[in-house]
Amino acid sequence: MPSIVIPAHNEERTLGRLLDALLEGSRDEEFDIVVVCNGCTDDTARVAGERGPRVRVVETPVPSKHEALRLGDTHARGFPRIYVDADVVLGAGDVRALTAALDAPGEVLAAAPERELPMTGCSWRVRAYYRVWQRLPAVREGLFGRGVIAMSGEGHARIAALPPLMADDLAASLAFGPAERSVVRTARVVVRPPRTWRDLIRRRVRAATSTAQLEAHQAGHREAGPDASAPAAPPSARTGVSDLKALVRAEPALLPAVVVFLSAALAARRGARKAIKARDFDTWLRDESSRQD
Repeated sequence: MPSIVIPAHNEERTLGRLLDALLEGSRDEEFDIVVVCNGCTDDTARVAGERGPRVRVVETPVPSKHEALRLGDTHARGFPRIYVDADVVLGAGDVRALTAALDAPGEVLAAAPERELPMTGCSWRVRAYYRVWQRLPAVREGLFGRGVIAMSGEGHARIAALPPLMADDLAASLAFGPAERSVVRTARVVVRPPRTWRDLIRRRVRAATSTAQLEAHQAGHREAGPDASAPAAPPSARTGVSDLKALVRAEPALLPAVVVFLSAALAARRGARKAIKARDFDTWLRDESSRQD
């Protein structure tokens, strides 16, 4: 029985649509669904509880995604273990496809679905940004930015050793080599993007801050224990100028969108400087526009 762990912090507006999608078309006891309401001050727990006994609700006063994931693990009953953000939509068939990918013979330890980004209601600059972002090789091939990561038992053992990091999905993705991870083309998740430029920048500041934390952890790990077999440079998902140049060469019409992408990247870098300098890796800049109906 696959276990689905859903950390939820004040997600009364979004959680219901995810749970309904998971429950619709699934059989009784086909999935073990655990919702961990962490530090909630709204009706998130009630929304989860209204879905009946097929959804188990765990509550903690600690508003921490990392702690919610850890707590969810202690209550989850099976593998594969599938971690799902409360603000995305994933269906029962998509869970089956992810489970099948991990059950198939081979070396795949972690999997994620294809992402669908509905752009209705988004400003033109947000749409331009995502036209570029979705084409980046690291974004297409990585497991991050999808709100869903599925792990086999062996894969779970590997990420369980990771420290608490803001970029938990990026760290999990980079913990697996290309042959060990898979983007499952027959599974899809709906990830609602921010609708406004301001909310996009908030997301990108958070991403820049969390990436800096991850890279500091990688550097500290290398300094703490020399390992001749370790690669000279740690795996990274950063976008380089060469990536953007390659996109423009392949699609010249993307040039205006690349300019928007670069402006967002520069704004995010400026916005993240203060947090990085203060080593503030706890403040979660939340985008509320994507949670609107």
